[in-house]
Amino acid sequence: MSRASDDDALSWGGDDDPTLHVAAPPASAETAPQSGVLPQGYSAVGRGSDGAGGIAADERAEHADDASPLTAPTEDAAEGPTPMPASLLVTLGIVAGVYLLYTIGWLVGGLRLQGTAQFLVSPVGYTIALWLAVAAPALWFLTVYLLTRGAKTWLRVLWLVAGLALLIPWPFVMVGAVGGVA
Repeated sequence: MSRASDDDALSWGGDDDPTLHVAAPPASAETAPQSGVLPQGYSAVGRGSDGAGGIAADERAEHADDASPLTAPTEDAAEGPTPMPASLLVTLGIVAGVYLLYTIGWLVGGLRLQGTAQFLVSPVGYTIALWLAVAAPALWFLTVYLLTRGAKTWLRVLWLVAGLALLIPWPFVMVGAVGGVA
């Protein structure tokens, strides 16, 4: 029984083919980075970065061809929208879930009162009011979310909490899903 080399498990048939090896191009003086010069949009950080600087305004024209648009960040990308904080994202999820429960509460409570309320209001008027009440929590959430995109976080949360207080599904709270009107 012949003993196989330990390296046999790490090799593939045909690895010794010389046509498969690709040699890296030799580094030339033109492609080597210049010391102390950073591409536009980059900044040096860490110990000793005080002396390392970016490119002066007059030197930017010289090095404009060096920076690839795929590798160098643009000024527009740095000023783009900031991501939503995780705490706000969790808060929005919880509040959206409560608004969904409010929508269900308005639907269930409104349908429970339909027979009683039609003695006071016309059926067409009641149906329109019911569907407006069912849509109100979703409309409030969407309106606050869209209109407070550029506002501070506390203002967005304040308006969402105000909607939670204003849009309580009173027919469901007072009558419930199984109770009847006395």
